[in-house]
This record gives sequence, C-alpha cells and structure tokens, in this order.
Amino acid sequence: MNTQITAPSKLYIGIDIHKRSWKVHCATDLFSGKTFTMPPKPELLESYVNKHFSEYEVTTAYEAGCCGYYAHRSFESYGWRSLVVNPSDIHRKGKERFTKTDKIDAQLIAREFKDGRLDGIHVPEVDREQLRSLFRRRNDLVKDFRRIKSVIKMQLLYFGIKVPEPYDNDHWSHGFRGWLDDMVFQYPIAKASLDSRMRYFRFVDEDLRLVSNQLRAYCRKHYKKDYYLLHSIPGIGGIVASGIICELGDLRRFTSIKHLAGYVGLAPGVHQSGDNQKHRGITMRAHCLMRSYFIEASWQAIRTDPIMQAYYRKHVGKNVKSVIVKVARKLLSRTLAVIKTETPYVIGVVE
Repeated sequence: MNTQITAPSKLYIGIDIHKRSWKVHCATDLFSGKTFTMPPKPELLESYVNKHFSEYEVTTAYEAGCCGYYAHRSFESYGWRSLVVNPSDIHRKGKERFTKTDKIDAQLIAREFKDGRLDGIHVPEVDREQLRSLFRRRNDLVKDFRRIKSVIKMQLLYFGIKVPEPYDNDHWSHGFRGWLDDMVFQYPIAKASLDSRMRYFRFVDEDLRLVSNQLRAYCRKHYKKDYYLLHSIPGIGGIVASGIICELGDLRRFTSIKHLAGYVGLAPGVHQSGDNQKHRGITMRAHCLMRSYFIEASWQAIRTDPIMQAYYRKHVGKNVKSVIVKVARKLLSRTLAVIKTETPYVIGVVE
C-alpha cells in the first residue's frame, strides 16, 4: 500500500527576545528540538529556517515586551504564522515556577505553542501604534507636571511661606505664577532655586499643551467618525476619546461588553468553592492606563448626565470606590454601544 503525506510538517519556534540577542528553540511534531542563541535579526532566523526546515509550516511566538512588534511583522512578511503572547499566559509546571533562564523561557513558549495553549495578544496597526506613543508621552508629561507643582509647593512649605488663600488650590492661575516670580528671599540663592523650578514648570506646561493639541488634532483628522461618536458621551472629552482610539484601537473588534471589560480591567474577580462564593473586586489583569481614565471620566459623567447621576445615587451608602467602578463599567458599556451602532449619544435618553 502506498502512503502519501496529507499535511505539511509543522515547525514551532519559541523565542525569548532581548535587545542584544535572541534565545531560540525550534521544535517539530516529531522531536522536541534544539535551542540556540542568535543576533536579534529576523532575517537571520529566516535564513536558518529556509536552510534546515524548508518544507515545514512555520509558526513563531514570543513574549510581549520592550522590543515591540517589529519581529512579529517581519515573521508575518515571510509567510509564517506569528503570535505575540502575554507572559502571564505561559503556563509553568512545578519547579519551572522557581527556575527562570532565557533557554527555559524559549522552550516553554515553544512547548505551550505546540500544545495549542497559547493565544496571542492584539497587535495594533503601525499608524495606531505610533499614535499611541504620543498619547503615552502626554501621560508622562502629566506626571512631570504634577510632580514639579508638588516640588514647588514643598519648597514654599519648607521655608515657611504661606500661599495666599485665593491661590491655595490645584489651579495655577497667571496671578499665582506672577506671585511666585515676584517672591523675594533673604538670600538670592533660594530665589535661583525657585526660578529654576519655575522654568521647568513652564517648559512642561507648554509641552503638555502642545502634545495635547497635536493628539486631538490628529484624531479629529484621521479618526473623525469615532472621535466625535466618543466625544458625544458625557464624561468623555477630547483627551479620553483620543486615548480610547490610541490604546483600545477599533472597539468594533470586541465581541461583547464582557470581552471589552475584561481587556480594560473593569471585570469582577470571583472565587467560588462549593456553596461559598466571594467577589474579589476588579481583576488585577488590566489595561491600567485606560482603566484609570474611565474611572476619572465617570466622576465627570455623574455630574453632567442625569441617567448616570441616578445610577450613582441608587448605590449611595456603599463603598464609594466600588460604586464608581460600577459607573465606569456602565460608561464603558455605553462607549461600546455608541461605536457599534455608530449613533451619537443623546443625554436624557434611557438606555
């Protein structure tokens, strides 16, 4: 009886990617494979595969990290199937939890991939990924802005200088900035220190405004439809709308609110054993940046939307943190609905 090969042999490549080198493990359907080190160049791995596994169907996987998606896109351009995986999704057995080397990591990725236990994360388009870098830069500037304001107030407190009552708030008006510029110390060296901090404050303030305007302008131009749909929702302003477009991508890819809430991190954690069931608050696995933006947006939503306000008051008396998370989940559901139906939100209309 003649036998024929009905399916191509498969090659599974697990890669532990670092800046200066890659640890690569190759495994097939028939053998566990070998591990080797190579320079961080996708084209060299392609040459190796073409030389030793030319007839194989190639699949690759590596952990998401600082090296981004360049390797993933290169592998896909070779006609390979490629996954970028969340490190926490890689199952470790027994002592594997207590031993970690680059070689072991590459072997684990290849093994889990071969056994069909790995799912890849969402890889954004190049234009959206690069737009996301601007949004994250803005977030860094916000942190710097808050920090320098705290440092300046700390210096005033240290020297026993009381801020006038009209200026003693989080809003730094032009009058308050002028008051700081005109301040006189007993010794000029303290004034030099304050002036230096004020120069840095103004630099960060100007750069933050510039980046914010660039971000909003780009989203209005290139994602006009989604931007204005999101902007119609009370609580979601230009920056939050831009953040959703940058970080979450096209919301139409989410099949349900449960799917989206799990991605953002507004899904409840549950532990059940027999008849005992406990809720453990929101899940630890989250897109922390967008979760914080939705929670902040929820405070604005309950001030401007009667429906959200009524929903919040219905839970008055409970833990405030738990209630605002419920509101954020409702706001997230509203966001998905607006994008899916492509219908602007109208205040006062019962959902």
